[in-house]
Amino acid sequence: LLFSLSLSMAVWDLSVTVEDLGADAPPITVSVTSDLHIGGVILKLVEKSQVKRDWSDHALWWEQKQQWLLRTAWTLEKCGIQADAVLIFMAQHKSLRLGLPNGLTLRLRACFSGPVFRTVLGICKMLNIRRPEELSLLRPVEEKKRKKDKDLSEELHDLTEPILTLACFPSYPVSRPCLYNGMPAHFADSLQTEKVYKMLSVSQPAPAPEAIAKLYRPASVVDKAHIHSRWLDSSRSLMQQGVQENDRLWLRFKYYCFHDLEPKYDVVRLTQMYEQARWAILLEDIDCTEEEMLLFGAIQYHINKLSLSEPQTMTSSPAMDDLDSALQGLEVKLDGAESMYFCIRPKRLTLKGYKQYWFKFKDASISYYKSKEESLGEPIQQINLKGCEAAPDVNVAGQKFCIKLLIPAPEGMNEVYLRCENQYSRWMAACRLASKGKSLADRLFQSEVQSILSFLAMQQTNPNTHTDDSMSINTHSLVSPRYSKKYKVKQLTPRILEAYQNVAQLSLTDALLRFLQIWQALPDFGISFVVVRFKGSRKDEVLGIAPNRLIRIDLGVGDVVKTWRYNNMRQWNVNWDIRQVAIEFDGNVNMAFSCVTADCKIVHEFIGGYIFMSTRSREQSDTLNEELFHKLTGGHEAL
Repeated sequence: LLFSLSLSMAVWDLSVTVEDLGADAPPITVSVTSDLHIGGVILKLVEKSQVKRDWSDHALWWEQKQQWLLRTAWTLEKCGIQADAVLIFMAQHKSLRLGLPNGLTLRLRACFSGPVFRTVLGICKMLNIRRPEELSLLRPVEEKKRKKDKDLSEELHDLTEPILTLACFPSYPVSRPCLYNGMPAHFADSLQTEKVYKMLSVSQPAPAPEAIAKLYRPASVVDKAHIHSRWLDSSRSLMQQGVQENDRLWLRFKYYCFHDLEPKYDVVRLTQMYEQARWAILLEDIDCTEEEMLLFGAIQYHINKLSLSEPQTMTSSPAMDDLDSALQGLEVKLDGAESMYFCIRPKRLTLKGYKQYWFKFKDASISYYKSKEESLGEPIQQINLKGCEAAPDVNVAGQKFCIKLLIPAPEGMNEVYLRCENQYSRWMAACRLASKGKSLADRLFQSEVQSILSFLAMQQTNPNTHTDDSMSINTHSLVSPRYSKKYKVKQLTPRILEAYQNVAQLSLTDALLRFLQIWQALPDFGISFVVVRFKGSRKDEVLGIAPNRLIRIDLGVGDVVKTWRYNNMRQWNVNWDIRQVAIEFDGNVNMAFSCVTADCKIVHEFIGGYIFMSTRSREQSDTLNEELFHKLTGGHEAL
């Protein structure tokens, strides 16, 4: 006892580098004992530095262990600190160059000591972006560089001084913020910050075609998977992940579950969401048909015109007040009684075409027969639609009206395509209601039909309409390179302007929401890709991670092999030693895989994050359960 006591009371020297004294300054040596707490070490450092300033934002960084010593009540002995420890006394908040979805780059002060999840909370509070749990940080993809390109420094907008305290102390309220003249008070401090806020909240003109050509464009699903391998770990700090002061990171929407969207308060959020969707389409990160691309181009053209005019206040639209109807109107689900002929294709990207059958819709299920005459007997198959997903697959110009069904099955999800010859809006509406346990007699049926008819009308064009804007349209910034190469400007311009006639009367708010609505209706919306190796398989495959399901995709042909829904998931585990993810579903269905292009922590975080997003409700919209997020996403490193 006397021997251990004498050791704890023994005085020894500890050298600490104080970052603020400069790179050439020698370390400060303080005399300590093993039972001295971290706060006491900091006090000795401050006294010995003889520099009078506010040190409240500073903390000790342990270089060998790559960790912050933030528990100031812990003793050196408890932390495991000995005389050979390399310690740096530095600010916890440092400058960061942040790239936003609209291409704007900000310099701001961000937290380098807390978990990235909390750092994002602080950044979003500063920028007035509600629901920050939907966003995260990732390392940027390098743009193409040519030898003849001039070395131009990027334009930076500095936000390091006026709103420092917001970034440093993110006690983030997710309720409606207080606005002054349409913007948060801290942006009204100067003309410079007002200008930055306008750039955040209003869609910016597209860059020149040569600048667009230098942007990274994924050429394959493997390229897309490599992008998703760049997400930072939400459980660890920026410093722990090798991010240094003035490094460049991207802020992006990571989870495609947009909760509680209110245009009046979500001006920046809505604009940045639109910009992320817009560039995903222009850079071909998500596939769409030619008609959809022209419609996207027309809405962009309309938004650009409105954004260049006098500033408009975002307002709620009666048709768009509810987020679920605004952003999930076309990505929905299936009950009723109706009969007609359909063509059916069992699986996407197979060589087999459509076969015609007589279909009968009744009591949340579809039965199909070889012909109408045989419908009085036993069906070939009866498909229970309750709990399924239905999405439109439409090409109005090509007279293609299909319904894509994802139907729950014990081993995953079965994919079926139905092609309608007529009454498409009624059948699509019936499928939407059926998944919610509602029949054709439900009062919502007619409103669902009208919603689908409005969607179809937007894809129709009127060749007899004329406009004087044909000389002012820049088609290179409105459609992806694939269509810019396929058609000349004089071919694209009239087609975009024809589609523009269907959206020309929309307000800026409604145009942004309509763009997002159609984006969310795309078949590949919200899917993040990771190349994996399934247990027992000898080849690499692709795992698609969507807001409500996991998708197994053949890497060679792009065929969907299997789909599993989260609501059928019983549990998932990660073996951190061999870096393998194992998932168990209802019906004793099990699967396991190791990740090839990303750390398994990224997949674990995606799955846990989407499950966390599904727990949010309007009744609890003013609270953010950070503890639950870390419990679901943190794994063995959960806080």
